[in-house]
Amino acid sequence: MNVTALPPEVLERLRRYDTPTLANAIETFDVRPRDEGFAGLEIRCMFPELGPMVGYAATATIRARGRADVDPDHRPLWELVRSLPEPRVVVMQDLDDPPAHGAFWGEVQANLFRALGCVGAVTDGSVRDLNEVRELGFHFFARGPAVSHAYVRLESVGEPVTVAGLSVGTGDLLHADQHGVLLVPHRIAAELPAAADRIVEREQAFIRWLRSPDFDPERLAEMRRARH
Repeated sequence: MNVTALPPEVLERLRRYDTPTLANAIETFDVRPRDEGFAGLEIRCMFPELGPMVGYAATATIRARGRADVDPDHRPLWELVRSLPEPRVVVMQDLDDPPAHGAFWGEVQANLFRALGCVGAVTDGSVRDLNEVRELGFHFFARGPAVSHAYVRLESVGEPVTVAGLSVGTGDLLHADQHGVLLVPHRIAAELPAAADRIVEREQAFIRWLRSPDFDPERLAEMRRARH
């Protein structure tokens, strides 16, 4: 997988913003509909205290119900992850119906993929070993916690996946935090910090006016238009 890496300083700057601010910034470029590009509420941040996560996606699908015919071979996923620029994020679609019956992700997998340059995982399935993984500083974005790994095994590696309504391909750039998971269009990623700064300044100017002695309810419509 040949993915063009953004300069590290761009990723570091993106990590300074929360997902709502970056979502607002993306809207100013009009590169996709405003109701697309982010995961739904089925996926939640398990460790909000870790702050924003930014990384390039390595995709896979799993199942956990029913016995596997052969022992799972995870080498294709390891190789895919290593082919991507750092930082890396594994995005895993759970094909079970309903999903999240068995967890692929726990303390062992978090340590393994951290050693492979990953900063976290996004899945519409389940995760476990929350205390240990939180202490490791590895992000989990998931449907929720589970007790068992059941018969979890990889079904595919490197194909496009859909998690909570968000379509993700290998190499896509993700930004995620306590609000959810956002797909960052690669072609505008380097321009987003400046756009985000402009949005923050306009919003803060409006809030300062709302809190100031100069606030006038008769000017609300006028001042609100000035934000945009």
